[in-house]
Amino acid sequence: MKLKPLPKSWFAGDAVALAPKLLGKIVKRGACVGRIVETEAYTTDAASHGAKVTARSAPMRETYGHWYVYFTYGMHWCANVTTNEGGTGAVLIRAVEPLEGLALMKRRRKTDVVQNLANGPAKFCQAFGITGKDNAAALGGDFAIYDAPELAPEEIGTSSRIGITVGTELPWRFFVKGNEFVSG
Repeated sequence: MKLKPLPKSWFAGDAVALAPKLLGKIVKRGACVGRIVETEAYTTDAASHGAKVTARSAPMRETYGHWYVYFTYGMHWCANVTTNEGGTGAVLIRAVEPLEGLALMKRRRKTDVVQNLANGPAKFCQAFGITGKDNAAALGGDFAIYDAPELAPEEIGTSSRIGITVGTELPWRFFVKGNEFVSG
């Protein structure tokens, strides 16, 4: 598979505008390759880590085109790509359709069910071997997002974000309609 990495400048824009544009793009980490099928945007809204200035949320404020990886609920890693040059933002990668490296993903996830390998943010991180060591790393090299044709607007679904209790009125979750790898 011949892949062209998205340049850092691609991620300089607003998280809400970039989240649906990430759908269909290819994420690769080591031998694992997948198509992004679900995202969520976060800026300075109440549900975002970027709403408060903390050491944990520093990558959301200080970078764009980097990984923001954090530990949640004391048990799961979640991976975001930072956005909003000069501002605060990130896009959570909620679900990925596995394309290559399935044997490794199955071993990491301890399942043979392909639809269950990366159909959620924590599952994506586990399947692709993403941990806190990846936090604040620039996209590129062994862990990057690659270009792919942009999806047509009618292929993209929108809803409120999942698993939050504030900011639920914002329709900032985007997904590929009808894709069996979307989380919910």
